[in-house]
Amino acid sequence: MLCTLCPRACGAARTETSGGGVCAMPSLPVVARAALHHWEEPPISGRNGSGTVFFSGCALQCCFCQNYEISAGNFGKELTVQQLADVFLSLQKQGAHNINLVNPTHYAPWVAQAVRLARPRLQIPVVCNTGGYESMETLRALEGVVDVYLPDFKYVDARRSARYSGASNYFKTVSAALPEMLRQVGAVKMDANGVLQKGLLIRHLVLPKGVGDSIAVLEWIASNLPRNEVLISLMAQYTPSYH
Repeated sequence: MLCTLCPRACGAARTETSGGGVCAMPSLPVVARAALHHWEEPPISGRNGSGTVFFSGCALQCCFCQNYEISAGNFGKELTVQQLADVFLSLQKQGAHNINLVNPTHYAPWVAQAVRLARPRLQIPVVCNTGGYESMETLRALEGVVDVYLPDFKYVDARRSARYSGASNYFKTVSAALPEMLRQVGAVKMDANGVLQKGLLIRHLVLPKGVGDSIAVLEWIASNLPRNEVLISLMAQYTPSYH
């Protein structure tokens, strides 16, 4: 395939066994880790943990990535669609509150197939956990598959997004993606234990010398999304893990 799944639309020739482009990954999903995870936001982790599936590779390659061993190291186990569906069901059996798809963009068609294959046995919400850098076409292909969107909103300033993530069009992209995510999943809905069942939870990491841009992010959210329908996770744990 000539890949156009992410906004870079680089046209890389990705096959089941070889990769290319920015993500440098093959087309079949490569999973670095799948396990219960207790350190997401409380509405995601709940008491039992989130059934987190970490996909290898990334289209953003942020220089401060805390998961760079996975996003840039490109290691993991290649899975078929059926095997990925079985992973989802195994996590559900372990008591996961949800299936948490971490950075699935460059595998989106196969991930969607796996979710559909696992249903109706898969009875817990599906969370799409992304960097917010999503094409409209790929998001629309996930409609009906995803119950909760958990995107980053990293930058408004194009100079910062170009410097730190190599994506000068990040704000233009994320500002179109967030309303589409909300349209798909609707207003936030929790269960009786405060675990998110449907909705949009937006993350923002405050970067060094980036308070002004952080304020711009929050102002955009307040002006463009219904305040009583979305959640925000404001994070301060910046760590220069990668470059």
